[in-house]
Amino acid sequence: MAKLVSKTYGEALFELAVEESKLDAFYEEVSAIRLILEQNPEFSKLMNHPKIDKDEKLAVVENVFGGRIDKELVGFLRLIVAKDRYDEIADILAYFLDRVKTEKGIGVAFVKSAGPLTDAQKKAVEERLLETTQFTQMEMTYEVDPSLIGGLVIRIGDRVVDSSIQTKLNELKKQLMKIQLSS
Repeated sequence: MAKLVSKTYGEALFELAVEESKLDAFYEEVSAIRLILEQNPEFSKLMNHPKIDKDEKLAVVENVFGGRIDKELVGFLRLIVAKDRYDEIADILAYFLDRVKTEKGIGVAFVKSAGPLTDAQKKAVEERLLETTQFTQMEMTYEVDPSLIGGLVIRIGDRVVDSSIQTKLNELKKQLMKIQLSS
């Protein structure tokens, strides 16, 4: 159900941004809102508190965001509160940001390596991903995982390319186990 809610509201926000020709502005502001909400979990506790009246919550949204972000975004946040969907706000905003990235051809890649990559290696990985995908731009996130021993694990969406030595050793172990069992 949460997926349906985030998609419905996120898509509505995307359509509003396109209709108003404010895709880039909304993207920047929604990114900032998401960051603010992540950094202030007390705000979400307040907005989800069952003993606080809906009108008070709407006033809080107006006081916190009114005049600071686009009025259409304030209206959208008010709608989410009015429809008792504030508990889904993080997923709604994430859906919108992902939808904009898809529209603009921006891919998001998570790269794990056994050790830190140099800037040249990072650039080579990004260029290779741009060559082999339909994306025109990449957002790269790098992580070091010494258990990989060597190689890379790259995740883009639900696709994973695992060329780590650890995985190759595990595959070799499975093949050796099969040989032992059939002898």
